[in-house]
Amino acid sequence: MAKVAEIDREDERRELDAENQRERQLSLADFYSLPDPDIFAKTRALYEYAQSQKKIGHYAYRRTLLAASDHRVVIRDEATGKPREMIMMASNNYLGLVTHPKVVQAGIEAYEKWGAGAGSVSLLAGTLDIHRELERKLAAFKGCEDCIVFPAGWSSNVGVISGLAREGDLILNDILNHASIVDGSRLSGAEVKTFPHKNLAALERYLDRLSPKFHGRLVIVDGVFSMDGDIAPLPEMVEICRKYGARLMIDEAHATGVIGEHGHGSPEHFHLEGRIDIVAGTLSKALGGVGGFACSTKEVVEYLRYYSRSYMFSTALPPAVTASLIAALDVIDSEPELRERLWWNIRYFREGLTSLGFNLGESETAIFPIIIGDDWKVKEMTRLLHEDGVFVNAVFYPAVARRLSRIRMSLMATHTKEDLDQTIAACARAGRKLGIIR
Repeated sequence: MAKVAEIDREDERRELDAENQRERQLSLADFYSLPDPDIFAKTRALYEYAQSQKKIGHYAYRRTLLAASDHRVVIRDEATGKPREMIMMASNNYLGLVTHPKVVQAGIEAYEKWGAGAGSVSLLAGTLDIHRELERKLAAFKGCEDCIVFPAGWSSNVGVISGLAREGDLILNDILNHASIVDGSRLSGAEVKTFPHKNLAALERYLDRLSPKFHGRLVIVDGVFSMDGDIAPLPEMVEICRKYGARLMIDEAHATGVIGEHGHGSPEHFHLEGRIDIVAGTLSKALGGVGGFACSTKEVVEYLRYYSRSYMFSTALPPAVTASLIAALDVIDSEPELRERLWWNIRYFREGLTSLGFNLGESETAIFPIIIGDDWKVKEMTRLLHEDGVFVNAVFYPAVARRLSRIRMSLMATHTKEDLDQTIAACARAGRKLGIIR
């Protein structure tokens, strides 16, 4: 019987090795489209792939949290079916405002006063007094005249870009811009060109060569790039745009609350308040809620209220979320120690990882990419870190280039030194075991 069991285990190992080899060759891009008359064919293929990922321990999606998203979380571990505490290194809750008492209490009070929802789209019957208060606070926070609020960060970028740009206009995107910017650009009907990441010379060449051929020109860039954590060179971009009569739009998703003297984001960081044409972003990262916004002149904002389809045809933010966002803006200004703690964590964590020899790319902020460039090693490292009690995200093509697949971690102000030390130690163990570092 022992010999039969050993043969069975050997067969299972060979089967897993074969699956590993197949897995190394595949990505989500392989299931985007299949030449099959049945439109569901690709769904079956992806489902089978996902099941194989689970079987070999490489499926790290939709891990279910049983408690609030904080520096430590409790998940339902799929391997055991039991609750398990982990260090959360995959949340965008940069300042810990998701669970801040003032932010939570504001939401509770608004729920009791206003009810569960707004009841209508903002343009018609869904604008509550607290929605207007949020708009005023966001406009002041970003140094602009007015603000429009959307139900999601994705819909803010899609709504602004497709609401402003038309056929005959030109949009110039940094190649690493967020997917929502790409989608909004495609929907607009404008001519879309992409320039190499932060390449100012390429941007200027495009504007110099193409400006005479188009009506309006819109340059779009992330303030802080979501996969690499680096900061856009906004002062130079402002000058180039002014030279060629182009408008500049920035996405502040990962900058708000993190950079700037008071955490107000990219314009404050570079002392450019009021000089960026459109300051857009999400309300779901450092602010701890959900929704999106775009700040600009009164004329631009008023226009967008009538021509942004993702605003016009979406119900307004729930009152509780809106009140919590207002409180979050107040906390950012009244409790600078949260941002100071975040930046202490950023410096400490960067020193720990770089001293081990990990490649962190051009990261400058709270986003830490460990660039590996081998999908299988990324998946294995994610699995090993999970087993070690550290929750991280794995990022592959087509979200990033194949040669730049990575582990992506994000820091919070609420992470303790113990959290960071345990994570650094876990990364060291996994990195050495996989030959990523010596």
